[in-house]
Amino acid sequence: MTAKPSPRCPAPVLPQRPADRRLFVLLAALIAMFEGYDLSVYGATVPALLHEPGWNLSKGEAGDIGSLVAVGMLVGAGVAGAAGRRVGTRRLLLNGLSFFSLCMLGSALADGPGVFAASRLLAGIGLGVVLPTLTAVVGDMSAPRVRARNIAITMAGSCAGSLGAPLLGSWLLPDVSFRVLYAVGAAALLTVVPWAFLRLPESPQYLLRTGRAEEAVRTAARFGLPVAQPPAVSEPADRFLGLGPLLARPLVVTTLLFWVMAFCGLLLIFGFSTWLPTLMQTGGFSIGSALTLTCLSWIGAGVGLVPGGVLADRLGPKRVVTGAFLAGSAGLLVMSRSPATWVLYLCLLVCGFGLLACQALVNAYLIDRMPAHLRVPALGWALSVGRLGAIAGPSLGGHILDSSLGLEWNFYFFAATAAVGATAAIAVPARPAGHRAPRRQTAPIGPVASAERGPGG
Repeated sequence: MTAKPSPRCPAPVLPQRPADRRLFVLLAALIAMFEGYDLSVYGATVPALLHEPGWNLSKGEAGDIGSLVAVGMLVGAGVAGAAGRRVGTRRLLLNGLSFFSLCMLGSALADGPGVFAASRLLAGIGLGVVLPTLTAVVGDMSAPRVRARNIAITMAGSCAGSLGAPLLGSWLLPDVSFRVLYAVGAAALLTVVPWAFLRLPESPQYLLRTGRAEEAVRTAARFGLPVAQPPAVSEPADRFLGLGPLLARPLVVTTLLFWVMAFCGLLLIFGFSTWLPTLMQTGGFSIGSALTLTCLSWIGAGVGLVPGGVLADRLGPKRVVTGAFLAGSAGLLVMSRSPATWVLYLCLLVCGFGLLACQALVNAYLIDRMPAHLRVPALGWALSVGRLGAIAGPSLGGHILDSSLGLEWNFYFFAATAAVGATAAIAVPARPAGHRAPRRQTAPIGPVASAERGPGG
């Protein structure tokens, strides 16, 4: 007969459960799908907003409103970076998802551009919390050998949501009000939020850090993860809202280069996706055709992400991120020359991967390079700084279109931004000694005495 475990010893760990891992990745992809839909829906509705009776929006003003969601995401990403270690990823994700879904409903009910702009700003705060937190928790809950793949699958869900907005818009607009598209985004409140509340796990790293060692071991065993001991409280991860250790040697150069990549990646996502339908319409396509062409870029992003993640696991994320940025830049330069229709289709697919999907690979690259206990603040701060690019992208794109410059200058601007991102990816130094990812240095699954935690752990 097996003796019952002592009260001081952790309970027996559960066997690995592959179904839990698959359901977790599916749940993460669904959360990302609604996040991607919200990011993309504004670009899909801009042509309709420009002709909304009584609103009288110019293209420059529409670009400024498009930047407001990025302003909110700047705040939200900072909140994620500062609060992730304190409150845990599960609570952050649930609150952020619920909040931006409510704000989508507010956009659908807005009676004028002022209320609409405010709802987009507030939605950005929720989105800014969700994106870095979701990416970090997928990284934490994935074995190192499949980490980039799982992050890519999650972000493929974001691309599916981003594809859904222009598809729905091409079907409904201009016959149906733009408000319907925003109401669809609020459906997460009735679908994904309840599922996430019931099934979303807490990170074993957070559980260990908060003294719940037994639960951490059980969760890690279910997902086939090693359990790393948390750093002592003297570790400066929480100083200056998590920024202190990121700007200290030996991580400062790596941190700054990832900030540059995030700035470029988010400028491209927000700027290119906001103005692509309008650029296509300005180039002579109808609104329906322009939105259908926009779908090609999101198809390229979604289809390219999973093999891109697999390649990143095998070849290293630096090569894949660099190649994606350069491919997107080349595609934009070809598009600026008004190519044949079949070449345009191909360029849109390539740009989808190189511009819209690349940031997901940048996130995987950052998680691979940063120490485990700094992933949430590192990702939160990188995306927070990157929101400056997200703010600049839609606004600059709109003002370039309103200027006397030719249509091709929008393509030149975005192509140059992608080239800068590629340069930053190449320049990231090798992982510093003492900060290697815990692939072999982590304790195997098994009983861990809670007394071995650091002070206050």
